[in-house]
Amino acid sequence: MADIDPDQFIITRKRKKYKFAKFANAQNCFEFDEWRQRDEHGRAHIDVVEIGAGTGLFVVELAARHPGRRFVAVDVKADRLQKGAYEAIERGLDNVYFVRARADQIDQLFDAKSLWAIWLTFSDPYPKKRAAGRRMTHPTFLAKYQQLLAPDGGFYIKHDNPDFFKWSLEQLVATGWTIDELSFDLHESNLSDDYKILTTYEQRWLGEGRITQFARAKHLD
Repeated sequence: MADIDPDQFIITRKRKKYKFAKFANAQNCFEFDEWRQRDEHGRAHIDVVEIGAGTGLFVVELAARHPGRRFVAVDVKADRLQKGAYEAIERGLDNVYFVRARADQIDQLFDAKSLWAIWLTFSDPYPKKRAAGRRMTHPTFLAKYQQLLAPDGGFYIKHDNPDFFKWSLEQLVATGWTIDELSFDLHESNLSDDYKILTTYEQRWLGEGRITQFARAKHLD
Protein backbone atom coordinates (compact mmCIF):
# COMPACT_ATOMS: atom_id res chain seq x y z
CA MET A 1 0.00 0.00 0.00
CA ALA A 2 1.33 3.42 -0.94
CA ASP A 3 2.12 5.94 1.75
CA ILE A 4 -0.77 8.19 2.72
CA ASP A 5 -0.47 11.96 2.94
CA PRO A 6 -1.68 13.28 6.33
CA ASP A 7 -3.54 16.06 4.48
CA GLN A 8 -5.94 13.44 3.13
CA PHE A 9 -7.43 13.20 6.61
CA ILE A 10 -9.93 15.89 7.56
CA ILE A 11 -9.12 16.18 11.25
CA THR A 12 -8.92 19.43 13.16
CA ARG A 13 -5.64 18.92 14.98
CA LYS A 14 -2.58 18.51 12.75
CA ARG A 15 -0.92 16.25 15.29
CA LYS A 16 -3.82 13.81 15.11
CA LYS A 17 -3.70 13.88 11.30
CA TYR A 18 -0.07 12.86 11.50
CA LYS A 19 -0.86 9.93 13.81
CA PHE A 20 -3.65 8.67 11.55
CA ALA A 21 -1.27 8.77 8.61
CA LYS A 22 1.34 6.84 10.58
CA PHE A 23 -1.24 4.12 11.27
CA ALA A 24 -2.19 3.95 7.60
CA ASN A 25 1.45 3.67 6.53
CA ALA A 26 2.49 0.92 8.98
CA GLN A 27 2.71 -2.60 7.56
CA ASN A 28 1.35 -4.14 10.77
CA CYS A 29 -1.78 -1.93 10.89
CA PHE A 30 -5.13 -2.72 9.30
CA GLU A 31 -8.51 -1.12 8.91
CA PHE A 32 -11.52 -3.37 9.58
CA ASP A 33 -12.16 -4.18 5.92
CA GLU A 34 -8.46 -4.69 5.19
CA TRP A 35 -8.18 -7.24 7.98
CA ARG A 36 -11.27 -9.11 6.81
CA GLN A 37 -9.91 -9.24 3.29
CA ARG A 38 -6.63 -10.56 4.67
CA ASP A 39 -8.62 -13.32 6.35
CA GLU A 40 -10.14 -14.36 3.02
CA HIS A 41 -6.65 -14.84 1.60
CA GLY A 42 -5.24 -16.90 4.45
CA ARG A 43 -4.72 -14.63 7.45
CA ALA A 44 -2.22 -16.02 9.97
CA HIS A 45 -3.78 -17.83 12.90
CA ILE A 46 -4.24 -15.50 15.87
CA ASP A 47 -3.89 -16.67 19.46
CA VAL A 48 -4.44 -13.60 21.65
CA VAL A 49 -6.58 -10.47 21.19
CA GLU A 50 -6.82 -7.34 23.31
CA ILE A 51 -10.08 -5.40 22.85
CA GLY A 52 -10.01 -1.67 23.47
CA ALA A 53 -6.23 -1.84 23.41
CA GLY A 54 -5.51 1.91 23.40
CA THR A 55 -1.84 2.31 22.52
CA GLY A 56 -1.41 -1.46 22.21
CA LEU A 57 1.79 -1.42 24.29
CA PHE A 58 0.43 -4.14 26.61
CA VAL A 59 0.06 -6.54 23.69
CA VAL A 60 3.46 -5.55 22.32
CA GLU A 61 5.12 -6.66 25.55
CA LEU A 62 3.12 -9.91 25.56
CA ALA A 63 4.21 -10.56 21.98
CA ALA A 64 7.84 -9.95 22.91
CA ARG A 65 7.59 -12.47 25.75
CA HIS A 66 5.81 -15.11 23.65
CA PRO A 67 7.27 -15.10 20.12
CA GLY A 68 5.56 -18.40 19.28
CA ARG A 69 2.09 -16.86 19.55
CA ARG A 70 0.34 -14.27 17.39
CA PHE A 71 -1.36 -11.23 18.88
CA VAL A 72 -3.81 -8.55 17.75
CA ALA A 73 -4.59 -5.22 19.40
CA VAL A 74 -8.06 -3.92 18.50
CA ASP A 75 -9.18 -0.34 19.11
CA VAL A 76 -11.40 2.16 17.33
CA LYS A 77 -8.78 4.94 17.53
CA ALA A 78 -5.94 4.62 15.04
CA ASP A 79 -4.06 7.57 16.51
CA ARG A 80 -3.58 5.54 19.70
CA LEU A 81 -2.84 2.19 18.09
CA GLN A 82 -0.05 3.57 15.95
CA LYS A 83 2.11 4.02 19.06
CA GLY A 84 2.18 0.29 19.76
CA ALA A 85 2.54 -0.51 16.07
CA TYR A 86 5.75 1.49 15.74
CA GLU A 87 7.07 0.14 19.03
CA ALA A 88 6.58 -3.37 17.63
CA ILE A 89 8.37 -2.42 14.41
CA GLU A 90 11.24 -0.88 16.33
CA ARG A 91 11.59 -4.07 18.41
CA GLY A 92 11.46 -6.29 15.32
CA LEU A 93 8.29 -8.10 16.37
CA ASP A 94 6.47 -9.83 13.51
CA ASN A 95 3.88 -11.64 15.66
CA VAL A 96 1.65 -8.70 16.55
CA TYR A 97 -0.92 -6.77 14.48
CA PHE A 98 -3.07 -3.69 15.06
CA VAL A 99 -6.65 -3.46 13.79
CA ARG A 100 -8.89 -0.40 13.88
CA ALA A 101 -12.39 -1.66 14.60
CA ARG A 102 -15.24 -1.27 17.07
CA ALA A 103 -15.62 -3.70 19.95
CA ASP A 104 -18.98 -4.89 18.63
CA GLN A 105 -17.26 -6.00 15.41
CA ILE A 106 -14.97 -8.43 17.23
CA ASP A 107 -16.89 -11.52 16.09
CA GLN A 108 -16.34 -10.49 12.45
CA LEU A 109 -12.57 -10.31 12.80
CA PHE A 110 -11.66 -13.80 13.98
CA ASP A 111 -12.75 -17.38 13.43
CA ALA A 112 -15.08 -19.07 15.88
CA LYS A 113 -13.40 -21.19 18.56
CA SER A 114 -9.95 -20.04 17.44
CA LEU A 115 -8.59 -17.75 20.17
CA TRP A 116 -6.49 -18.85 23.11
CA ALA A 117 -7.09 -15.63 25.07
CA ILE A 118 -9.13 -12.42 24.95
CA TRP A 119 -7.97 -9.50 27.08
CA LEU A 120 -10.14 -6.61 28.23
CA THR A 121 -8.06 -3.93 29.91
CA PHE A 122 -9.56 -0.88 31.61
CA SER A 123 -12.57 -0.54 29.34
CA ASP A 124 -15.00 2.34 29.80
CA PRO A 125 -17.16 1.44 32.86
CA TYR A 126 -20.21 3.38 31.63
CA PRO A 127 -21.40 3.92 35.21
CA LYS A 128 -24.95 5.05 34.42
CA LYS A 129 -27.46 2.19 34.56
CA ARG A 130 -29.04 3.12 31.24
CA ALA A 131 -25.65 2.62 29.56
CA ALA A 132 -25.09 -0.90 30.92
CA GLY A 133 -25.53 -2.40 27.45
CA ARG A 134 -22.40 -0.59 26.30
CA ARG A 135 -20.21 -2.17 28.96
CA MET A 136 -17.86 -4.67 27.38
CA THR A 137 -18.71 -7.30 29.97
CA HIS A 138 -22.43 -7.08 29.22
CA PRO A 139 -23.89 -10.51 28.31
CA THR A 140 -24.13 -9.41 24.65
CA PHE A 141 -20.34 -9.05 24.51
CA LEU A 142 -19.70 -12.11 26.66
CA ALA A 143 -21.61 -14.20 24.12
CA LYS A 144 -19.28 -12.94 21.38
CA TYR A 145 -16.20 -13.81 23.44
CA GLN A 146 -17.59 -17.29 24.13
CA GLN A 147 -18.10 -17.78 20.39
CA LEU A 148 -14.49 -16.81 19.61
CA LEU A 149 -12.60 -18.63 22.34
CA ALA A 150 -11.23 -22.12 21.84
CA PRO A 151 -12.62 -24.77 24.24
CA ASP A 152 -9.89 -24.12 26.82
CA GLY A 153 -9.50 -20.41 26.02
CA GLY A 154 -9.59 -17.73 28.70
CA PHE A 155 -11.18 -14.30 29.05
CA TYR A 156 -8.96 -11.90 31.02
CA ILE A 157 -10.08 -8.65 32.68
CA LYS A 158 -8.01 -5.89 34.28
CA HIS A 159 -9.78 -2.88 35.77
CA ASP A 160 -9.45 -0.19 38.42
CA ASN A 161 -13.15 0.54 38.96
CA PRO A 162 -14.45 -1.71 41.80
CA ASP A 163 -18.12 -1.28 40.89
CA PHE A 164 -17.55 -2.16 37.24
CA PHE A 165 -15.33 -5.09 38.18
CA LYS A 166 -17.82 -6.61 40.63
CA TRP A 167 -20.66 -6.09 38.15
CA SER A 168 -18.56 -7.87 35.51
CA LEU A 169 -17.98 -10.83 37.81
CA GLU A 170 -21.73 -11.06 38.36
CA GLN A 171 -22.37 -11.09 34.60
CA LEU A 172 -19.78 -13.81 34.07
CA VAL A 173 -21.24 -16.08 36.73
CA ALA A 174 -24.80 -15.44 35.54
CA THR A 175 -23.94 -16.44 31.96
CA GLY A 176 -22.16 -19.69 32.79
CA TRP A 177 -18.52 -18.65 33.01
CA THR A 178 -16.17 -20.10 35.62
CA ILE A 179 -13.74 -17.69 37.28
CA ASP A 180 -10.53 -19.62 37.92
CA GLU A 181 -8.14 -16.78 38.79
CA LEU A 182 -9.11 -13.69 40.76
CA SER A 183 -7.38 -10.85 42.57
CA PHE A 184 -8.70 -7.59 43.95
CA ASP A 185 -5.12 -6.28 44.06
CA LEU A 186 -3.23 -7.78 41.14
CA HIS A 187 0.15 -6.22 41.81
CA GLU A 188 0.21 -7.54 45.37
CA SER A 189 -0.75 -11.05 44.25
CA ASN A 190 1.37 -14.05 43.25
CA LEU A 191 -0.33 -14.38 39.87
CA SER A 192 1.58 -14.53 36.58
CA ASP A 193 3.97 -11.71 35.75
CA ASP A 194 2.33 -11.54 32.30
CA TYR A 195 -0.84 -10.27 33.96
CA LYS A 196 1.16 -7.50 35.63
CA ILE A 197 2.44 -5.95 32.42
CA LEU A 198 1.29 -2.36 32.67
CA THR A 199 -0.98 -0.77 30.11
CA THR A 200 -0.46 2.92 29.33
CA TYR A 201 -3.58 3.73 31.36
CA GLU A 202 -2.45 1.55 34.24
CA GLN A 203 0.93 3.26 34.49
CA ARG A 204 -0.86 6.55 34.92
CA TRP A 205 -3.39 5.52 37.55
CA LEU A 206 -1.23 3.27 39.72
CA GLY A 207 0.81 6.37 40.49
CA GLU A 208 -2.35 7.92 41.90
CA GLY A 209 -2.98 5.03 44.26
CA ARG A 210 -5.59 3.13 42.30
CA ILE A 211 -5.65 -0.66 42.54
CA THR A 212 -5.79 -3.08 39.61
CA GLN A 213 -8.33 -5.89 39.91
CA PHE A 214 -7.96 -8.98 37.77
CA ALA A 215 -9.95 -12.05 36.75
CA ARG A 216 -9.55 -14.92 34.33
CA ALA A 217 -12.70 -16.77 33.29
CA LYS A 218 -13.49 -19.74 31.10
CA HIS A 219 -16.74 -20.94 29.61
CA LEU A 220 -17.17 -24.70 29.41
CA ASP A 221 -19.68 -25.38 26.64
